[in-house]
Amino acid sequence: MSLRSFSYFLFVSILLLMTACSESLVFKEYNTVAKIGDQEEWAAKNWNDEDWDKAKPLLEDGRVFWSRTPIDILKTPEPLHPYAIRPYLYGEYEVFWDGILIGKNGNPGQEAMLGPKGKMLTAFVIPSHLTEEGEHLLAIRSSLHYFPDHVGMKVDIAYYDDLLTDRLIETSYMHIFAGAFLIASIYFLFLFLGNKKEYPMLIFSISCFLFFILNLAEFITTYVPIHYSMHKIRLEVIGILMFGISFLIPFYFSMQFPYPKRKILLFIYAGVLLFIFFIKHDLFDFTSRNMALSMWMFSFGIVLFGVYKKIKGATLVLITLLLSLLINFVTSFNISLFVGFSLILLGMFYLLSLRIKEQRLAYETSLVQSTRLRLELLKKNIQPHFLMNTLTSLIDWIEESPKKGVLFIEALAKEFDLFNQIENQTLISISQEIALCRSHLEIMEYRKEINYSWQDEGVHLEEKIPPGILHTLLENGITHSLPQEDNSIKFKLIFKSNINYKCYTFLTYANVLETKNNSEDGTGLRYVKARLSESYQEQWDFTSEPAKHGWKNTIKIYS
Repeated sequence: MSLRSFSYFLFVSILLLMTACSESLVFKEYNTVAKIGDQEEWAAKNWNDEDWDKAKPLLEDGRVFWSRTPIDILKTPEPLHPYAIRPYLYGEYEVFWDGILIGKNGNPGQEAMLGPKGKMLTAFVIPSHLTEEGEHLLAIRSSLHYFPDHVGMKVDIAYYDDLLTDRLIETSYMHIFAGAFLIASIYFLFLFLGNKKEYPMLIFSISCFLFFILNLAEFITTYVPIHYSMHKIRLEVIGILMFGISFLIPFYFSMQFPYPKRKILLFIYAGVLLFIFFIKHDLFDFTSRNMALSMWMFSFGIVLFGVYKKIKGATLVLITLLLSLLINFVTSFNISLFVGFSLILLGMFYLLSLRIKEQRLAYETSLVQSTRLRLELLKKNIQPHFLMNTLTSLIDWIEESPKKGVLFIEALAKEFDLFNQIENQTLISISQEIALCRSHLEIMEYRKEINYSWQDEGVHLEEKIPPGILHTLLENGITHSLPQEDNSIKFKLIFKSNINYKCYTFLTYANVLETKNNSEDGTGLRYVKARLSESYQEQWDFTSEPAKHGWKNTIKIYS
């Protein structure tokens, strides 16, 4: 998945979404009035409702209440294409148009006895002879036994086939749109599982998945006929998803653009979100809007700090945040929520693409460096100085003890043969590396007449490591050490592992020569680090430090 293709898909999806959401109105709705009680006469078009309340009624139980809304039809419908009305209400209700019952959703006033009936979104056809251009009266008889504190009185009027298809089309666009984020979520989850130190990938994956679930929760009422009593559960789920996304996005930006006292500010921000979530918990629109606003403001501050520090990618992310704010001003909350979140997630995606590119370049650089250092190491082992000293020692041993001279030649041939076998490999078995180290100690014992010994503890011979790294540490130990009082230098390799990492500890028991304080590593240590980067990217640690017994090298390879 490339950034360019994902960007094109997002752009086209946004255009289709905004096109699908734009439609011409065929009606004009006036102020709604309401009254608690139940009289059949209240459905009449000419009923005097001047004393009715303009505010939403306050209900404490499942009592019936009526609402009346004057509506102007702006255009007479085309033949064979009737108008229909779709109320956006909580509750079970009956719909009257100019005093005539045109539809019923559930059993208003009898919910406690008959149980939940009906569904959230229902369209009712308005008889053609009642939809001529001019004034009309919509009356709705309702009860909210399961949700008495959420009275709603919004309606939509359009051609019947448009009411049935438009939201389905919009939902299909949104689900295709959300599917891209599901794919992104799965993709970056697998990338994280391949490199468990890359927590920004995990945060982005979770954010994309929560955005996908938020999309399903928002549009599920289009194709799943849920009762309004279940609608509160849906709104609770949406609120929790909004909370998660609103926290994760600034948290992600804080990882990409580090700022002072990050943990303290994130803790305060989490407290702000919790306050918004619980202060007016039953007002779900209020909660969602304020959490989205808090997310935007906190993210904007973090990204602005990144721009100030001239961190790569911060400027483009700042532009996406400003675009999401602009969309919020020119579209409805539902559209701006999804489009705005999408733009912000796209900015997050861009930051990850930069990070992946940098990792790839670093890996390619490590390959070049590893090749160069490998050649240097090979040259070091066959350089004239090494050969001359070795041949001089060999001549002496042949003159003094021909049998030991032959053994010396065999040890030298064995080391070169092992080098020839492993030099071009990325990983070798630990048994091959130990054999190379033992062979080198045997040669150096003939050359320097020092008692070199090798020990290993807990080593699993089937384990794999980059070639030559222990041999390099062994050479450093020989070069920078003097023998102990008994004319010996000892080397010990200790292996330990757990579910998080494997640890190689390489110890040198000798009198270590003083080294100059130099921040730059020598050729040997640079080779070790390059080999580790080549095989394990950033999933390793290496330390080399003096110890009481001589010197200690530690290599940790993370799972």
